[in-house]
Amino acid sequence: NMADMCARVALLLACIVGYTAALPWFLHGRPRGGMLGRPGRAGSGPLPADQWVTQRLDHYNDADLRTWEQRYFVNDTFFKPGGPVFLMIGGEGTADPIWMVTGTWIEYAKDFGALCLMLEHRYYGKSHPTEDTSVENLQYLSSEQALADLAYFRNYMVDKMGLKTDNKWITFGGSYPGSLSAWFRLKYPHLVAGAVATSGPLLAELDFVEYVEVVRDSLATTGPECNKNIQLATNAVENMLTTQEGVESLNKIFNLCSPLDVNNRNDVANFWSSISGNFMGVVQYNKDNREFEGAVGTNITIDVLCGIMNDGSRAQVDNYAMVNSLLMKTYKQKCLDVSYDSMIKELQETSWKSAASEGGRQWIYQTCTEFGFYQSSDSPDQPFGHGFPLSFSVQQCSDIYGSQFNQTTLMEGIKRTNTNYGALKIAGTKIVFPNGSIDPWHALGITKDPEGTDLHAVYIKGTAHCANMYPASVEDPAELKQARETVKGYIGDWLGQ
Repeated sequence: NMADMCARVALLLACIVGYTAALPWFLHGRPRGGMLGRPGRAGSGPLPADQWVTQRLDHYNDADLRTWEQRYFVNDTFFKPGGPVFLMIGGEGTADPIWMVTGTWIEYAKDFGALCLMLEHRYYGKSHPTEDTSVENLQYLSSEQALADLAYFRNYMVDKMGLKTDNKWITFGGSYPGSLSAWFRLKYPHLVAGAVATSGPLLAELDFVEYVEVVRDSLATTGPECNKNIQLATNAVENMLTTQEGVESLNKIFNLCSPLDVNNRNDVANFWSSISGNFMGVVQYNKDNREFEGAVGTNITIDVLCGIMNDGSRAQVDNYAMVNSLLMKTYKQKCLDVSYDSMIKELQETSWKSAASEGGRQWIYQTCTEFGFYQSSDSPDQPFGHGFPLSFSVQQCSDIYGSQFNQTTLMEGIKRTNTNYGALKIAGTKIVFPNGSIDPWHALGITKDPEGTDLHAVYIKGTAHCANMYPASVEDPAELKQARETVKGYIGDWLGQ
């Protein structure tokens, strides 16, 4: 789905592979299925069929002639002669054709008479450039190769459909594809007239401490008690970890699959990461319009979690465990597996049939080589304790992919990414950056208009990850309704120029 990150706390649905307990439902800010969730849909009828374009494996090596088939979708229902072309960019999950018939961009397409296209990102969904996801093969997975895929696809469709210069192109994306949308306009301005870059993290950062700080601030919108009670629960867990009796109690109330070994540092870090991740996943997608047949978790909001944490009839640690039980039940987990070795073993699987190939293995590879984005507990001013430090995330890079993937090489990769794209000083034009104040990813994005540029921030108070992309709902706050109109206004300006 689209996204680096846009959403699916609902994780799971579009999962082509079965859920496996050792992989958390929310890992490195990415829900299973990808960061952009599945939108609700009014009506029924067939969805656009899979189509395929032949791409080069390596766009940057003329001597490498290997090719592969990339999946894309077309909806020409609204297309009028001379109309624009809207390109939805796929991200770190399966490209879901339901986006071809619903969502804000489809409403824009009706208004502007646009042809709608969506290209699935290499190495995700059914777009398999190589026979497996071995480390050797993953070298062709990068944002730069993805942008080159988009450029080739854009020109291929111009030829295939007989498009002319008056058919102006606009790119769309949410989360990681939001970044790609901005970067495509930056790198290939002659191919696209403007870009909508929703909830896109533009600054690659190793230790993304701000993530947990925004989670704290978002929980505080319910009042001061929620964070205070999470802190008290954290203190209680810390104390319980120091005695055998306390550990046995934690095993029970958090329903661990096997007893926690307090001498295994990685298992303890995984435990902390899992129980705090319950709050992060809910905050990231708070109140967005993802409900649809069988969607899970959309009714679990910040208010629900804080309501549980603020219940004075139970000890705070029991409330913390209740939050965990609620999310385990929602995502049909029989028990909480915090075994670090089990998780690493699954993420080392290279077959396209493995659970890891749903996207977890590929996305973590991109964080280990290009982006970082590690949501650590290293900020001193947050209520989740300090049990999942940066070192816990970086170690996963070495343990999954090999010792050459370490903090030194990742820092070089992050520096290269920010040099390549300009980070928050991106020098492009005709790009709009919608972000939500509740969404922790906004901390790495553009939330104020950069002075003296043709770049535009749309900062939406009270909304979460990619909220402006989902279908409108009568409950949407006024700020969200206005944001959709503001973005539409910029698109109209770009098409008129």
